Amino acid sequence: MVTELGLGAMDTPQSAEGAETLAAALDRGVNFVDTAREYEGSEFLIGQELRARGVAGLHTDFHIESKTFSQTLDGSQRDVDRSLSMLGVESISLYQLHDISTAEAWRRVMQADGALAGLKVAQYRGLLAHIGLSSHDNDVLRRAIVSGQFETVMIEYSAFFPGTAALIELAAERDVGVIVMRPLGGSGRTSVLRGRIADGDGGPLTPANLLRYVLSNPAVSVAIPGARHPSRVHENVETATAYEAMSTVERRELEAEAARLY
Repeated sequence: MVTELGLGAMDTPQSAEGAETLAAALDRGVNFVDTAREYEGSEFLIGQELRARGVAGLHTDFHIESKTFSQTLDGSQRDVDRSLSMLGVESISLYQLHDISTAEAWRRVMQADGALAGLKVAQYRGLLAHIGLSSHDNDVLRRAIVSGQFETVMIEYSAFFPGTAALIELAAERDVGVIVMRPLGGSGRTSVLRGRIADGDGGPLTPANLLRYVLSNPAVSVAIPGARHPSRVHENVETATAYEAMSTVERRELEAEAARLY
């Protein structure tokens, strides 16, 4: 079980406040942090914070999720070993095959010498607890959900990108965890929205409402908005702890506003 609000740590190290941002998430009770081998400086930053805090300074149910871009058996195992070393932990809660977004990539990772087999070896060795997959392709996501091989899928879903709702429902039916990436629409859209809000022209398209939209879907396991600054973490935590679920009418209205912006 994880908090319904996680932290997407891809861009966190790119900010001078990156360490404070990660610390703010942990201090506010966020217990799920998303990273990947290829996210520059991300695993390193998380590892530094974990070492500084020690076991006593962490939630007993704190979970790291990392990912491999490798599509081979050997490559995925090497990435797991590197992640463990960088993070300074003995086991990782969840490791995902990252961005499997074409039929050819799906074929490669699923074959006998593919990356899934490598993660299963690492799981057998006790180096990771659970295996998942991230994708931007709905056909691949559907295959992953019904395959019985993955315990989680990472899916883009937001008022800007509502078309994956049916896949999220399918995952819930199959008892597959759903991690929502880009719940606020992605950094480009978020920057535009914050600029409009600063000019006094935000309307209903606010980060808080966009996060409410995603969290209002009961089939979503965890949303992982990215954050570079502690203030963003505090805003998201306040929304997640106090929001009221959106009605269907409210969700459709927000989708319409999102379609007009982008």
